[in-house]
Amino acid sequence: MVFFSTALGNETSLPMELCSNFDADEIRRLGKRFKKLDLDNSGALSIDEFMSLPELQQNPLVQRVIDIFDADGNGEVDFKEFIQGVSQFSVKGDKLSKLKFAFRIYDMDNDGYISNGELFQVSGEKSQIAVTKIIRYVAAVLKMMVGNNLKDTQLQQIVDKTIVFADKDEDGKISFDEFCSVVGNTDIHKKMVVDV
Repeated sequence: MVFFSTALGNETSLPMELCSNFDADEIRRLGKRFKKLDLDNSGALSIDEFMSLPELQQNPLVQRVIDIFDADGNGEVDFKEFIQGVSQFSVKGDKLSKLKFAFRIYDMDNDGYISNGELFQVSGEKSQIAVTKIIRYVAAVLKMMVGNNLKDTQLQQIVDKTIVFADKDEDGKISFDEFCSVVGNTDIHKKMVVDV
């Protein structure tokens, strides 16, 4: 078992199964980082605490990442959720987990599909996750059409074409399997790594 002290000073144990992508030293380092981020010592990270990191302040998808990390849906990320979320980005993290995470960024209503509206909203945020083949495809078409200054109507046209490109069963949305068939043969999972 790996132990860490919570912000309140009590000792809590975390089974290694919880953090299978990290070793004990990595978990301890992450615990220290978590405690530094936990400015109010509540034992959980709020959006404001995440935003205290300068590298996240300009990222339009921070809220989406927090929503995905926040497994219990209480609006904050506790240490267990933090470890589970970050472990997906470990160098030891598997490709499928990373693809599922990327898919969930787009699947905003968690229905198992990326709809036209979801792709529009995430693409419109000029996401930093925009390394997938789908978005590369969108970006290439964008540059050909209008350069970098897009109006909503132009972005909607690109999103429509992207849905048609990826939607093999023609149901008007992109399933996880369709997403994987487009991005699965790329090296996106190698780019989704954090150094602990």
